[in-house]
Amino acid sequence: MIARKLATLAAGAALILAAGAAQAQVPTGKNDYSRLETWLCWPGKAGDACAVDLTTTVVKANGSETVEAFKADPKAPIDCFYVYPTVSNDPGVVSDMTANAEETNVVRAQLARFGSKCRIYAPLYRQFTLTALRAAAGGKPMEGSADPAVRAVGYNDVVDAWNYYLAHENKGRGVVLIGHSQGSGVLTRVIANEIDGKPIQKQIISAILMGAALPLDKGKDTGAFKSIPTCKSGGQLGCVIAYSTFRDTIPPPSNSRFGRVQDPAREAACVNPAALGGGSAELHAYLSNTAAQIASSAAAGPVWVKDKPNPKTPFVSVPGLLTGACVSKNGFNYLEAHVNADPADPRTDDISGDVVVAGKVAADWGLHLIDANIVMGDLVVVVGQESKAYLARK
Repeated sequence: MIARKLATLAAGAALILAAGAAQAQVPTGKNDYSRLETWLCWPGKAGDACAVDLTTTVVKANGSETVEAFKADPKAPIDCFYVYPTVSNDPGVVSDMTANAEETNVVRAQLARFGSKCRIYAPLYRQFTLTALRAAAGGKPMEGSADPAVRAVGYNDVVDAWNYYLAHENKGRGVVLIGHSQGSGVLTRVIANEIDGKPIQKQIISAILMGAALPLDKGKDTGAFKSIPTCKSGGQLGCVIAYSTFRDTIPPPSNSRFGRVQDPAREAACVNPAALGGGSAELHAYLSNTAAQIASSAAAGPVWVKDKPNPKTPFVSVPGLLTGACVSKNGFNYLEAHVNADPADPRTDDISGDVVVAGKVAADWGLHLIDANIVMGDLVVVVGQESKAYLARK
């Protein structure tokens, strides 16, 4: 059931645009982002969704285990602003402003670990729901799902939240923008409309846009944005990291919505967070270790070490098990992940993360569900490097 619910996660823009349906009443009124209830994560907020246990068991190839503690830095010198992917199971086309388990689980998996490098701001927003995406995928789009005004609700919410943050919290600090899937799509529009070429751009340390096909002009490092190129080193500022992940054993099929754009003059960006300058590198993953977080046909997830009980920590790290590189194959640009399986050692030879529908892997989704997890350690390192570079420049 978990896998089926998540099988329509995120990047449903193509489905949304293709859906034809009657008009529906558009949610009216603006959210009051001065109210802390409208934020999932806000520094010092009671019940902050990012103030969670991120303890990790590091499982080595020989089966030995060590526990890695995590501590956020409440005095971090920069900020992170995050927009979450399509997770809402609310019944309508557009979600409400109540934080359910879907929203809190995704910030635990994708965002909270950045708290060691930045203060975290993550607004709730009235997103296009999983419910509506499932209906569109089944050929029965919900009323209003093709209405441009409906699709604009979430974007307008995020713009309002961004402007509130800038006016009341930013105080001239550098900012890293972080999004995944629908969140990346929304942030792409926010950057293009509100940031690119505007005075605030000088405070943008970087943008991390996971699980979305960010268009680049062929042979260039810009396209979606006029003056924000792709990142090529940890010390580079004002740049963007974008990628979608597939296993090397299950490359994107022709119907995949990830790793490719429709414009023949453009191509999808791929920046490997573990090797910004290009090439292959070990991926520093933080993989979920609880059934509520694992998106797999096996809700319990993998057995990390043969003949040994799984650790109790919410996350597991597996040094040396995963490597990745950005590749261009069959018209797709994507982060190709390789599992360095070794049947001779006691550690697992695979990871969870595929979308599974009716017992079958949905190849067109790739490892979309763990785009963030599979390189989380690398992303945190990059943000730390960028923070130092930004502060040195100031």
